[in-house]
Amino acid sequence: MKILILNGANLNLQGKRDRGVYGSESFDEFIPRLRAIYSEITVDYFQTNIEGEIVSALHNAQGVYDGVLLNAGGYTHTSVVIRDAISAIDTPVVEIHISNIAQREEFRHTTLIGSVAIGSIVGFGLNSYLLGVEALKLHLKQ
Repeated sequence: MKILILNGANLNLQGKRDRGVYGSESFDEFIPRLRAIYSEITVDYFQTNIEGEIVSALHNAQGVYDGVLLNAGGYTHTSVVIRDAISAIDTPVVEIHISNIAQREEFRHTTLIGSVAIGSIVGFGLNSYLLGVEALKLHLKQ
């Protein structure tokens, strides 16, 4: 199994930004831990602050990855083009959020990508990504 973790805007600041909401562990620390837990799975990681690069990464995932864990960050609430990119590919995408977006500001309650993802995992900190891997494993067994 080969998966892509695709992170959007501001997630390069994980561990530094708003630690009360997002925690203090960075992706430089977390990704090796996730890879060790799932040593039988190839996990690639890409983060960008640029919306079009997320779209390109989704397009390029087709036929390369068995699934994508996507945390689009703030683009979750605004990006029709990311939503359309998910709809355009056959690769299953799980929407991931570190915080529980339903408990946050009203504008964060709307997700444009949730309806085209195979599912959404929110509010478990970085463990949301571990749960995302499990969700992909279950989905791919069906």
